[in-house]
Amino acid sequence: MVRKCGMEIGQARMKDELYACVHVSEFPTQALLRLRPDLKGKPVVVLQGEATQEAVCSMNQHARRRGASLGMTRLDAEGITGLVLLSRSPQGEEAARAILFECAATFSPRIEDVSHDTSCAFVLDIAGTERLFGPPLQFAERLRSAMENVGLHSSIAVSMNFDTARLKASAARGIVVIPQGDEAAALANQPIAELPLDEKHLETLAIWGIRTLGELAALPETELVTRLGQDASKWRDLAKGTAAHTLQPIEPALLLQEFCEFETTVERMDSLLFIGARMIDCLVARAAGHALSLASLTVEMKLEGSRIHHGKIRPALPSTDRKFLLKLLQLEIAAHPPPAAVISLTLTAEAGLSSKVQLGLFAPQTPEPSRLDVTLARLKAIVGDDRVGSPELDDTHRPGSFHMTDFTVEGNVPASKTSHARMALRRVRPPEPVRVDLRATKPAFFRNRENSFEVIAAYGPWKTAGCWWSTEGWDIEEWDVLANNSNGLTVACLLVHDRTHNEWRIEAHYD
Repeated sequence: MVRKCGMEIGQARMKDELYACVHVSEFPTQALLRLRPDLKGKPVVVLQGEATQEAVCSMNQHARRRGASLGMTRLDAEGITGLVLLSRSPQGEEAARAILFECAATFSPRIEDVSHDTSCAFVLDIAGTERLFGPPLQFAERLRSAMENVGLHSSIAVSMNFDTARLKASAARGIVVIPQGDEAAALANQPIAELPLDEKHLETLAIWGIRTLGELAALPETELVTRLGQDASKWRDLAKGTAAHTLQPIEPALLLQEFCEFETTVERMDSLLFIGARMIDCLVARAAGHALSLASLTVEMKLEGSRIHHGKIRPALPSTDRKFLLKLLQLEIAAHPPPAAVISLTLTAEAGLSSKVQLGLFAPQTPEPSRLDVTLARLKAIVGDDRVGSPELDDTHRPGSFHMTDFTVEGNVPASKTSHARMALRRVRPPEPVRVDLRATKPAFFRNRENSFEVIAAYGPWKTAGCWWSTEGWDIEEWDVLANNSNGLTVACLLVHDRTHNEWRIEAHYD
C-alpha cells in the first residue's frame, strides 16, 4: 500500500540510503513556456522534424484536452482551434536542464541524471538531510516549490531504493513518499514498458499476459531466467523495488546562460525587453543561489541572414538588482540596435562577488554605483563607447596613445603619498596647428591664429618613430620652447613636428 503525502510518512525518519527523484514531464514544452508567461494557460504543442515532416513531440495538458496527440502532423495540429504551435529548441532545453540541475544541487551535492526521451529527471541522494530540510515529505515539498519558482512543474518520489524512486516519479503526479518495504506495492500497477526491455521480450511477456510490474514480480525467478535469460533477474528486481544501484553523480560547471528562440522574427525593442526581463530574473535567481552576483552580461542576438549581433553590459559593481540590469539592457539595445530582425536571444552572465566600499567617517556620500552605470550608458549612447570611461595607456611608444576602459570601483583606497611641487604639463585637445620658422634647424618663430611668438629658448629635438611597416606609423620631433610676443606674453609649450605629414602643432603647455 502506498500512502501519499501522509503525515505519518512525513514524520518517519528513513536512514541508510534515501533517494528523491524529481521528474519533469513534457520537458520540451516546459522549457519553452518557462520564458513565455504570455502563453500560460493556453494549449501549446511542440513540433520537431524537417519542415515538411514536422510532428508533435510534446504538449501541455491544455493541448491534450483539445485533442492533440503525440505524432500528430503540423497540418492536423493547425486544424485544432486555438492551438499554439512551437518548434523544439535543443539549446533552450539545455539551458533549462542546467537550471533544473542547479536548483536540485541546492538540496544535495550527489545527483544522477536519469532523463529519458522527452522527460528530464534527476535522482538526489538525500540520506542525512533531515536536519537541514526536515523529514522526507517536507523535503519533497520544498524541492517541488523550488522547481515551481524557476518555472518547471515536477513530480517527486522519495524511496530508499534508487530505481523505485525513479520509476514512481515518472508515473506519479505531485509528491509520493514510499515507506521501506512498500516498494513492490508502489510499482505494482505501472506498465511493463517502464523497464528497459526490447520489443522481442515485450512481445513475449504480452503473450504470457504480463502487462504490469506487479505481475512480473510475482513470477518465479528460476523459471523466468531459464526462459528469458539472466537479464530477467534484474527486471524482476526492478519490479520488486529491490534492485541494487551505484549512484553516478554528475558535476557540471556553473554556466549562467539563458536562451530563447522566437517563433517569428522580432523587430521591436519592447518585445525583446519583455523576454529579456524574464531571462535576467532567472539569471539573478540562479546566481543568488550560489551567493554570487552578476558581474557582466553578454548579449547575443541571431539575426535574419545568419548574422550575429553582440552586446556587452558590465556594471561598475556586480549586482543582483533586476530593474537596474534590465535598464542597462534597454540602454545597450537602444545604443546598438540590431541591424535586422531578431531570431533568437541569448544572455550569458559572468558571476562575481558583491563588494563593499568602506566610506570614511567624514567623507561625503558617493552616488550609488547603479546610478553611475545608467548615466554612463546614456552618455555612451550620445557620444560613443570610445569616449566614455577611464583612460588607459596603450602598450606602445607612440606619444599620448591611450584607449578608454570601463569604470571600476575598487574597495581599497590607496594611501596618499607626500607630493612635491612639480611642473604641470597640460595637453591641448585637439592639438593647435601653428606655422614655424626655423633658424639653424631650430624653431625661431611660430604663429597661431591670433599671435606671433619669438622663441627665446628651444630644447630638442627628441625624436620618436614607430610602426613604419603599417599605415599607422609615426615619425615626430618634440621641442620644449620658451617664447614671448610683442605684448609681453610669455609661453612655455611643447612644439611637435610631424615629419610624416610635415606639420607643426602645439600639443601641450607648461605651467
